[in-house]
Amino acid sequence: MTINADQGELEKFSQLAHRWWDPSSDFKPLHDINPLRLEWIDDRCGLAGKRVLDVGCGGGLLSEGMCEKGGTVTGIDLSDKALSVARLHLLESGRQVDYRKISAEELAAERAGAYDVVTCMEMLEHVPDPASTVAACAALAGPGGHVFFSTINRNPKAYLLAVIGAEYVLRMLPRGTHDYARFIKPSELLRWARSVGLEAMELRGMTYNPFGGRYTLGRDTDVNYLLHCVKNV
Repeated sequence: MTINADQGELEKFSQLAHRWWDPSSDFKPLHDINPLRLEWIDDRCGLAGKRVLDVGCGGGLLSEGMCEKGGTVTGIDLSDKALSVARLHLLESGRQVDYRKISAEELAAERAGAYDVVTCMEMLEHVPDPASTVAACAALAGPGGHVFFSTINRNPKAYLLAVIGAEYVLRMLPRGTHDYARFIKPSELLRWARSVGLEAMELRGMTYNPFGGRYTLGRDTDVNYLLHCVKNV
């Protein structure tokens, strides 16, 4: 099986992995949005007692949060360094997350339908074939399971705010974090989801106020957005 990963993207995040849990580091935006996305996920599926898979878990920020909410969480990633950081942080937090180095496609071949909740957040715009990742996430969810995605829209406003603004003006992210050509329109993500048996339940935008330094959820999906799906029985 061809691994659906970009070695350059893996290396880019691996070089920063040691700073994953530093809220003042390059990962500050993830720390800022994590409570917001975690509550949004929990409100829609009730994580307590659920079998949860976090695809592209990185250093484990969302994985640990979902564990704290009562989920039995597995986190998967292809970066050795990120997974090492994630496992080391468990020693500090005392939480229990099963971290594995495996792609979503490979795991889907092993454990199809094994999870009640599958999350794939801030990852689709970093892989060569995002539709393949969406299909794998759908395969990993059991009938009636919840699948959550988040990514970045592709339009001039998204380029201005997510690339020029975030990377060059506000310097919230390292330059080169995002490739505009890989951004994904909601219509594209919805089409991929429907084609693999996922029913879209909610599409929400996530916006950043640079003056207040706060992220909020709302109707504006022009830049960052989240999608909640349920797998058809």
